[in-house]
Amino acid sequence: MPGRLNSATAQPYVLGLFRMVVGLLFACHGAASLFGVLGGAAGGGTIDAGTWPGWYAAVIQLVGGSLVLLGLGTRAAAVVASGSMAYAYFKVHQPGALWPMENGGEASVMFCWAFLLLAFTGSGAFGLDRLLARRTSEPEQSTPERQTPVAA
Repeated sequence: MPGRLNSATAQPYVLGLFRMVVGLLFACHGAASLFGVLGGAAGGGTIDAGTWPGWYAAVIQLVGGSLVLLGLGTRAAAVVASGSMAYAYFKVHQPGALWPMENGGEASVMFCWAFLLLAFTGSGAFGLDRLLARRTSEPEQSTPERQTPVAA
């Protein structure tokens, strides 16, 4: 069993599943804040459009989480998402107390580090990034050119 857990063949699949779960959870936070689903924003309801920083954070959560979930532009989306969670932690949570357990910032810290990991590792298996990369790297089937006889 330990040989299978350390296997390099399983790594892309586990990473792909990790990416999908993290992306889905992040997108759910954005959907809750923007559309009031899943309990809505903190205290219920939605965030008013254009309010700083909550509405912009919710858009990053919905769009970035969806892109990471699909594995499309994973590295770029993960960098933006990680940065937004670092901002959320240091601007919203950290002034209340030093440790995430004390200031309610555990989710921000975990998302920040999870997205930073994905920014360096990429999408893993099951991602549209890999599918598109495979399609563009396949050699195109060339049709034989017609040769015209040369008159001497």
